[in-house]
Amino acid sequence: MALDDAITLKKLEVFLAFMAMGNMARVAEALEQSTVSVHRALHSLEEALHCPLFKREGRSLIPLQSAYIFVDYAKRSINECEEGVRKVREAAGFNATRLKIGSLYSLTLRCIPQLMIGLKSRRPELDLDLTLGSNRELLKSLADGQLDAIVIGLHSDNNDRALISVPLFYDDVYLAAPLASPLASCARVDLADVRDEKFVTLTEGYATSEDFEYCFQKAGFRPGIVMRVKDIFSLINLISAGMGYSLLPGRIAEFSPRIELIPLHEKYATRQLITLLILKSRERDPNLLALAAECRVAGRSGASQYTVPPRSL
Repeated sequence: MALDDAITLKKLEVFLAFMAMGNMARVAEALEQSTVSVHRALHSLEEALHCPLFKREGRSLIPLQSAYIFVDYAKRSINECEEGVRKVREAAGFNATRLKIGSLYSLTLRCIPQLMIGLKSRRPELDLDLTLGSNRELLKSLADGQLDAIVIGLHSDNNDRALISVPLFYDDVYLAAPLASPLASCARVDLADVRDEKFVTLTEGYATSEDFEYCFQKAGFRPGIVMRVKDIFSLINLISAGMGYSLLPGRIAEFSPRIELIPLHEKYATRQLITLLILKSRERDPNLLALAAECRVAGRSGASQYTVPPRSL
């Protein structure tokens, strides 16, 4: 049986308030309505149910057995609807008490901790989850709704209309060499001079592996890659052990004193744009607005920017 359109949640609220208080004037005051509006809502609800809920005794309404039976169902309807609204908003990220952020491993030394501390100062009640992965993995998780926001490295400004971006800082790409390498004393390196050297790099999908491919495309040759790994820390250890050279962003300098970051020749110069990305469909989410605001502060202050110390030759 189809419900009558005149049965609304607002009328159920009026009905439950009257059943609890038993006085139309008190209900009107509690709901900030007129007594006439309360009476009209109760009468309209009876008509929509096609059965009486009250009997009239003078100017008073006396609940019938039907009204007492209907109370439990009305309460359940309102509670279920409120719970449904809460669940839907949480699933969409609105009013959630937990924010799921994705980022690159290489941003965990300074950038991400600073953002999280700043965000917690803005929204102390918010719990934060951090997921680390490649650009490819994080972008997919963001699109699938598994992550609320991601901070990754891009080669240029965001051109995806489904995403909103907040740039934080640029990070130059360098040749990474072990300290004992003869290249460690060079002011700048021409990639053509390392054509015959061995290289190690990250697997596909990472911002840094994309930089690696891009730079060698500009150099016009394919480097000899002896190993690909899935995390930046393993890559740093391989470089420091002399397994091969690589191309890494400047922020890596703070992870290990056992490698040297050497600037590339101007013709190979490239850099990453470290950027916050969120779905445009969620641009009004209060938690994401707070995160975006914190990223803008970090971007303006330069607090998150990494610089490689000047080289002493």
